[in-house]
Amino acid sequence: MLKSHTLVETPSFREILYELQPVIDPAGQPVAGLYNAWISLNNPKQFNSYTTAAVKEIILAFREASTDRRVVCCVFTAVGDRAFCTGGNTKEYAEYYAGNPQEYKQYMRLFNDMIDAILRCDKPVVNRVNGMRIGGGQEIGMACDFSIAADTARFGQAGPKHGSAPDGGSTDFLPLYVGFAHAVESGVLCETWSAHKALRLGLLNEIVPVLRVGGEWIPNPMAITDRYVDAFGNLVYGEPKTGAEREAAKQLMASAETDLSRLDEAVEAMCTKILMLMPECVSKTLSSLRKHKQWHWDNTSVTNREWLALNMMTEGRAGFRAFNEGPKDDREVDFIRLRQLLAEGHPWNDELLRAISPQFRED
Repeated sequence: MLKSHTLVETPSFREILYELQPVIDPAGQPVAGLYNAWISLNNPKQFNSYTTAAVKEIILAFREASTDRRVVCCVFTAVGDRAFCTGGNTKEYAEYYAGNPQEYKQYMRLFNDMIDAILRCDKPVVNRVNGMRIGGGQEIGMACDFSIAADTARFGQAGPKHGSAPDGGSTDFLPLYVGFAHAVESGVLCETWSAHKALRLGLLNEIVPVLRVGGEWIPNPMAITDRYVDAFGNLVYGEPKTGAEREAAKQLMASAETDLSRLDEAVEAMCTKILMLMPECVSKTLSSLRKHKQWHWDNTSVTNREWLALNMMTEGRAGFRAFNEGPKDDREVDFIRLRQLLAEGHPWNDELLRAISPQFRED
């Protein structure tokens, strides 16, 4: 009689999806008794942002897959075609955690456990990036071992723009993937990267087309897919189009249908490659490679949790409330007014919050 090593014998999943899908052999046939565990965020209306409840379920799902003897790979993905994940649920942040640091500290303990669950999973983890991977979504994606993305996906951080710092993994992982200069560009400026640029920088393993026009596959029309030399002599690849070219690309994109079947095929192909390897040698190799991420994560995640909690009294409180409560086209604080008030020594209080927040601005 085999012993069970799961934390919960019969876990239930309501916020996410947990599915066992047959692994495919090199001949394209399902293998009896072996599976890939698909762990899917299921909040497409809010760009698959994760709630506190979802974080708990993700931890359990990775633990379940890690200890399941039948599982070959974990596929971490999300429902829909617009977003893999945009991070924590900003509505929950604004309405519960903003101004409530002791509660956010407990939330961040769960978040840290989620990152740990991915980094310490006994099975290879493939991130199937079906759309935007932003903020905390970027962080949980980088915790995975492989990343295969739709060529329409975008990647980036949002912390300094909305009242936080990307200390849930990006300040640890990004420099390892793309180097310091590009990590600073992403982490501080909060400007997103196309899938093409993310691939070129080393953030991804593969990108695939997901758009079809008239039944034919087309590359992302919003991105320049050929290398070219710009006016300054720099080699550019996969940058967004501009001007009239961009408008034409928008029209083409509007006429296209999204089909994620090639993304699924690429993910399955990766899992098949892993199937045809020694399982414990794969596990040991992953552990040895993951230690570079884990070393940074283990040395910073505890103190980062403390700071992120306290930040909910100041910039986090202002930024998340602005995003949640501000008008649709105005969800950021008045950065200049904020700096002016702080330069005058103004304390962080309700008066300052009202002075900088879009939801309090007069027409």
